[in-house]
Amino acid sequence: MNVKLSSICSELQIDALSLNLNESAEDISFTALSTCLDANENDITFISDAKYLTDIQNCRAKALIISNQLQAPNFNGIIIKVERAYFAYAKISRLFSTVPKTGSSVQSHIHPTAFVSPSAKLGERVYIGANAVIEEDVVLEDDCQVWPGSVINAHSYIAKGSILKSNVSVYHNCKIGEHCLIHSGTVIGSDGFGFAPTENGWQKIYQNGTVQIGNNVEIGSNCSIDRGAIGATIISNNVIIDNLVHIAHNVFIGENTAVAGQSGIAGSTKIGKNCTIAGQCGFAGHLDIADNCHFTGQAMVTKSISEPGIYSSGLPLSDNKSWRKLIARLRKIDELTLNVKKLLKAEK
Repeated sequence: MNVKLSSICSELQIDALSLNLNESAEDISFTALSTCLDANENDITFISDAKYLTDIQNCRAKALIISNQLQAPNFNGIIIKVERAYFAYAKISRLFSTVPKTGSSVQSHIHPTAFVSPSAKLGERVYIGANAVIEEDVVLEDDCQVWPGSVINAHSYIAKGSILKSNVSVYHNCKIGEHCLIHSGTVIGSDGFGFAPTENGWQKIYQNGTVQIGNNVEIGSNCSIDRGAIGATIISNNVIIDNLVHIAHNVFIGENTAVAGQSGIAGSTKIGKNCTIAGQCGFAGHLDIADNCHFTGQAMVTKSISEPGIYSSGLPLSDNKSWRKLIARLRKIDELTLNVKKLLKAEK
């Protein structure tokens, strides 16, 4: 890989001349974007937190991106000062992407082993990989990519620039917006968990709704997003979802919300805008969660929340001996409460 300093400066909207280099910026290039400790002589690295400043002493990188409020007196290479180094790292990471190129920038590519229904409508520069299946009346707009083994069932719509990695399944009548990225193993539009109890067992409720995913959404691997029972499960614009997340039928997730791995959201719950949901959080069904709510790891949400803020539940880690004592005391809370009530009643 060979990424020029001029390209990095352009991405960060920095004038290369402001770096006061002894050589032309056009002649400087980098082979990789690395951590401080792993960087080689031809790499570029970054530091966004003061706790990593000690790593500079042994850093061999050719260039360092660092936040304005931090100093790097022991670094002998090119120093690029920015307002937020982590954001700068995120921006230039695209230039060092190792994802293999697929298809062509000027024409479509359909692998000979792929099946594409004659009624499907494909835009320009569409890539369809080996053994992919595109069923009847599917629409793939310009610059879509469907990687090997992925299946898009009938009447679904994928807007321009969206990418489905290998072995993604999109069920019928689903809609995915522009510039989305869906990772391997994820299922969009599977049946929600809808059953009516009867004397003879469970009566299945057919899930006749759909899934609607907005623009610029990224969904991790092995997620399940169920279709609505009636109406739609909705993932709004700019939502990011980690691996192994389950979103049940008729859930609504507002714009710019982030959901971390192993979290689950039960049916018909509405999550507001700009929320963050840490790993292993669980939400009961039919809740309303306000905008700008933030849930720490393993939070168990059983009631609606109307005020923005940070919410937590679950017991933090402790040594086993202390934990067992705490649990033993918790088990006696009910007895203690009854005794206190008796004492209060006796005083009266």
